[in-house]
Amino acid sequence: MKGAAMLYHLHEMQHLAMMPARFVADMMRHGLRSPFNPIAGTSFARQIGSAAEVFSSMTQRYGKPAWNIDSVEIDGKARPVTEEVMIRRSYCHLLHFRREGVKRDDPKLLIVAPLSGHFATLLRGTVEGLLPNHDVYITDWLDCRQVPVNMDRFNLNDYIDYVIDFLHFLGPNTHVLAVCQPSVPVLAAASVMSGWGDLCAPASMTLIGGPIDTRVNPTAVNKLAKEQTIEWFEQNVITEVPPPYAGAGRKVYPGFIQLTNFISMNFDRHMESMGELFDHLVRGDEEEADKRRSFYEEYLAVMDLPAEFYLQTVKTVFQDHALPKNEMVARWHPVLPEKINRTAILCVEGELDDISGVGQTKATLKLAKGLSPDMKQYHLQKGVGHYGVFNGGRFRREVVPVIASFIRAHDLETRARKNGQRNGAHRNGMARNGKRAA
Repeated sequence: MKGAAMLYHLHEMQHLAMMPARFVADMMRHGLRSPFNPIAGTSFARQIGSAAEVFSSMTQRYGKPAWNIDSVEIDGKARPVTEEVMIRRSYCHLLHFRREGVKRDDPKLLIVAPLSGHFATLLRGTVEGLLPNHDVYITDWLDCRQVPVNMDRFNLNDYIDYVIDFLHFLGPNTHVLAVCQPSVPVLAAASVMSGWGDLCAPASMTLIGGPIDTRVNPTAVNKLAKEQTIEWFEQNVITEVPPPYAGAGRKVYPGFIQLTNFISMNFDRHMESMGELFDHLVRGDEEEADKRRSFYEEYLAVMDLPAEFYLQTVKTVFQDHALPKNEMVARWHPVLPEKINRTAILCVEGELDDISGVGQTKATLKLAKGLSPDMKQYHLQKGVGHYGVFNGGRFRREVVPVIASFIRAHDLETRARKNGQRNGAHRNGMARNGKRAA
């Protein structure tokens, strides 16, 4: 065993080696906070207990988080929300957030979550922000290390197939929203479907912080992908899932490598955040400490990606720039955004995004040459980075209204109802005028 093949085994060994230290840290944390401990509540006990909790939180392994979306406020009333799996696939489930007792004809919205190391629950805030005004579905990706090696392989073409299949299932007048990485396969799916004249091509497409053209304002992530050959990536970051996982023997891009890359990009910021968590714990500020805990429980929960999907994405999107060059092919279908003529497009970017640079998503609007200007829109969100453009306070207050207004404006049923009302008003006016003339 050599090179990248050892990475997963070393990672598992390290996790096992840290178990005694985590056990001791947990014992110290609980012991120093016990009401039966005479030094509980002292400055010394709070500091040691808080340090033990931070250590335990940062070194333990987190599974897939729960969605925990139990209700949504609509028209001033809390409505129960039920999760239901509509389609089960080898690598992804189509999940529906059914709003109980809601009879409004809100637009159908398919949110395509990134397959980039984190679970789809990273978009919990995105779902919560859009759920009050939309009938929301989402791609709930499965951890590849739990997918048996004898299942079908999965690459970028399969991703595009999944998007097309889900849009066919949801039917005409479905809106689609992609966050980050899936902007490319979603744009590819819409382009292919438009070329077919497919009635299920999305009514609108919202792309948030996506790497459509990484030649524009390249970031450190983009430069790394260009500096190394695809063979380098295959030899250095692709490894096999070890036993006892269900996917043992499968080649993957491990989630822990992606997490390490994310943290290293903003190492100082994460260290500062850990210091703040420690301070909140020492002061007993549980509300603020819970916010930090919740974020890192989500952020540290990672999943493995299929090797073939990861490698094809790196080469197609970041090295060859096949989509903006009109050289991309999905299966045997040319991917030509200029074929899009009925799908309205909204591009959203974050001013401080250090993963998908400003202008990379906006490039979509130039590629969609066959779309009229009134069906294109761009929004640059000031003061937010990559995460803040689809989550957090500014997303809820400033981005969600833009998305909701755009979708409503291009929803076919909404427009049909408005036209029907106008025609009805016009007919009533004609009738009144006729009576006056008589």
